[in-house]
Amino acid sequence: QVQLLESGGGSVKAGDSLRLSCTASSRFNSRYNMGWFRQAPGNQRVFVAGITSNGANIEYADSVKGRFIISRDKDKNTVYMQMNSLKPEDTAVYYCEIPCAKSGCLPTYYGPGTQVFVSS
Repeated sequence: QVQLLESGGGSVKAGDSLRLSCTASSRFNSRYNMGWFRQAPGNQRVFVAGITSNGANIEYADSVKGRFIISRDKDKNTVYMQMNSLKPEDTAVYYCEIPCAKSGCLPTYYGPGTQVFVSS
């Protein structure tokens, strides 16, 4: 079983930036696509961004396009998400996942999540 662990969440003000990281366990196969979902209080978990195993294809939710950047380091089994120009509506628990690189996909594995809180 693959284990994922996120880090980098926190409490920031609107307009600030955060960088989330997610590292997969050593048994992880780097051929997996990876991505990020988020879940705000009272809402369903939704797709945010995804990247294919070779990094060639990336998809973002419309709500984060132009502000968030997903990337990965295959040697470190790590995926990152740089979040810029944060808004209060970005407040959520952010989950790293495998193996979705696009919306409409149901992840097989999630990490425990990292909280992001954006104040106005």
